[in-house]
Amino acid sequence: AAIHSFFKDNGYVHIHTPIITSNDCEGAGELFQIKPTTKSRDSSENSGFFNVPAFLTVSGQLHLEVMTGAFTKVFTFGPTFRAENSQSRRHLAEFYMVEAEFAFTESLQDIIEVMENLFKMATTTVISKCPEDVELFHKYVSPGQKDNLELMLKNKFVVISYTEAIEVLKRVTDAFKFKPEWGCDLQTEHERHLVKHCGGVPVFVINYPFDLKPFYMRDNEDHPQRTAAAVDLLVPGIGELCGGSVREDRPRSEE
Repeated sequence: AAIHSFFKDNGYVHIHTPIITSNDCEGAGELFQIKPTTKSRDSSENSGFFNVPAFLTVSGQLHLEVMTGAFTKVFTFGPTFRAENSQSRRHLAEFYMVEAEFAFTESLQDIIEVMENLFKMATTTVISKCPEDVELFHKYVSPGQKDNLELMLKNKFVVISYTEAIEVLKRVTDAFKFKPEWGCDLQTEHERHLVKHCGGVPVFVINYPFDLKPFYMRDNEDHPQRTAAAVDLLVPGIGELCGGSVREDRPRSEE
């Protein structure tokens, strides 16, 4: 309810994006394919129910981007499916995901502001509306987190570039299982150290290497490093909570 209220109060239109789709948003290929259990006699063996391959959605992003042409600000909050064969608590086959798109911005700062305001508003609402549940969580699930929450809500989140983050991590490289190098993705151990280094408040890491991010993220054209206008929000005890980017809207020359 808090998430829906935030977007409604800020002028976003709620879009119910399809669960069954023919697109693979990020091209990862880790999808659950949809096929009928019985085949029609009139259909060819390879045509399928929809005459094209169909999958459970991995993201409503591409549908939302189309809708921004009509409504400017849109969001969806629905089921998402990922076929990553990873037996861990951080990888779910099915989960609900919040996604938002808004048009007419070329600034990561605009995206950062939305993400920080959503986090603080949703957290504040849960604390005020569900005090018994929050107290139970603090007592039995994650003791000592109450003060951390108050710290996060009172302070402005920190913003650092990916390049700055790598420099911070290299100072304590012996403490990590995975060696931090420019051009490599940040691991959970790196993310948690960055949050601790920045005083225990959430951290926005911006401008990742272009090759680490999906094709639709805007090229900063900052050669020779070449970064993308992308941002990830890292929070204490978890690591990456959410991410976003400025979308690429310029025709690219063939490479």
